[in-house]
Amino acid sequence: MPQIHRYTETVVKTGISFGSALAIAISWSVNKSIIWAIIHGFFSWFYVAWYALTR
Repeated sequence: MPQIHRYTETVVKTGISFGSALAIAISWSVNKSIIWAIIHGFFSWFYVAWYALTR
């Protein structure tokens, strides 16, 4: 059971990291602002989903 827990934890951390990186990249390409990139990176997958739905 502990091995499954470690695998799940790794997958979740990777997903969060990728979501943040994707949000920062999208934000930078659209706004060219470090402040907005940081804010959107904080919201990660929520910003990515919003961007996909509104574009």
